Amino acid sequence: MPSEIYVFDVGSTFTKLNLFHLQDDNSLQWIARSQAPTTLEDIMEGINGALAGLPLECRPASLAGKTVLASSSAAGGLRMVAIGYMPRVTAKAAKEVAMSAGARVLEVLSAEDPPEYRRQVLKEIKPDIVLLTGGTDGGDEESLIDNAKLLAEMRLPGVIILAGNVAAQSKAALILSEANVNFRRVPNVMPTIHELKVKPAREAIHQEFIRQITRAKGLSKLESIVSNHKVIPTPGAVLLGAELLARGHYEAKGIGSLVVVDLGGATTDVHSVIPELEKLSLEERGLILTNEKHVSYRTVEGNLGLRVNCGGILETVGPRLILKYAGLPEDDKYEAKLTEYAKKVEVVTSYIPCNEEEKSFDRGLAIAAIETALKRHAGFLSQEYDPLLGVAPGTPQGRDLRAVKYLIAVGGIFTALPPEEGVNIVQKALARPGISLLPLQPRILIDRYYLLYAIGVLSELYPYQALRLAKTYFNFEGEEEGDEAHE
Repeated sequence: MPSEIYVFDVGSTFTKLNLFHLQDDNSLQWIARSQAPTTLEDIMEGINGALAGLPLECRPASLAGKTVLASSSAAGGLRMVAIGYMPRVTAKAAKEVAMSAGARVLEVLSAEDPPEYRRQVLKEIKPDIVLLTGGTDGGDEESLIDNAKLLAEMRLPGVIILAGNVAAQSKAALILSEANVNFRRVPNVMPTIHELKVKPAREAIHQEFIRQITRAKGLSKLESIVSNHKVIPTPGAVLLGAELLARGHYEAKGIGSLVVVDLGGATTDVHSVIPELEKLSLEERGLILTNEKHVSYRTVEGNLGLRVNCGGILETVGPRLILKYAGLPEDDKYEAKLTEYAKKVEVVTSYIPCNEEEKSFDRGLAIAAIETALKRHAGFLSQEYDPLLGVAPGTPQGRDLRAVKYLIAVGGIFTALPPEEGVNIVQKALARPGISLLPLQPRILIDRYYLLYAIGVLSELYPYQALRLAKTYFNFEGEEEGDEAHE
């Protein structure tokens, strides 16, 4: 008899639920989806509302004895400060580690910043977590130790993730320990100038995320109902799903390179996973400073969202371009209407468009947000000669997405619209690449039922079954198991 698995995503606006059956043949089958408004004062209101939204025959009398898994972004993410040695090298690596874990990086500090400035920033931000890096293994030790002394003096209430030069970590750990500062040691996030290792630091940040949502008002109840007592940050769940689908599992191949655009109410996240880059040697990957050749990469546009940060889209691209994308007159009258609509949805974040004009506004905003987020994630073609780096005009710089085969669109607007309209939105967002290294001819996939986060959550316990489910969901079920999905 199939066993039921309930996978929740508790967002700041809505609580989503996907129900799966683990079949007798050990395969996963998607059964139903529902959602309800999130009430942060009592997280169970959204949970119970989502359960009540399931078809009558699928509603459980109780979750007792059921398998329950979850992701969440309702706590708002950790306030994080990353400290490194050089601002454009180690600090860049630290910032990416933080982003990969779903944290909000509020500042990146380096040895070039005066100690008093570093102290003032930390005092004002009061971070939940400080990612302390500095030096490759066998490289600079001084900055890690100096920053450890500074943090020991300040005795911040948050936790320190010690992730720098392993040769200096023991000294830094002793300094922090003697000051009774809460810290965790993980391997160096950048052991060489060619290499970025984010998983241990990402997991440490994730554990701190769990502790935060457990303490937050109303959110402690979420962990209490989760079977494995592990609530994954929503961006991390989406990235896990993308990595599984792209890279595969030892029992089955993935589909190859892909980009995920997750258009939310507050942010627009872009994830890219390019398994082919695993074949490159460390030297071929180049310096972390100038290349984006790690397999997985994520960027977050914190001012681009269809609801909470709708105004950020207008400020970034201007109302006239949004009206153009919406197919509406580019005049003062419609500019005023668009501005008024943006103000309304920023306040009433659960608002759903009620007429064709408002639907057009949402489509125009979505196209603009996706285009902007993709261009910020992707690299570009150099426009002038750089004698310092030896770069000639036309040289690709940064993350090259031109050969990426698939683009997956995720977000509330894509669950509300017919798939062909969702594809049209993405096509328009890709139509003006300019000098950006955007995907040239990707197959566009729509996450119609908002399953990618759930696939990521399920992959923690059922990786092979979750991969098969993902392939079926995105219409790759025709591939033979074990066949190469990419060259």
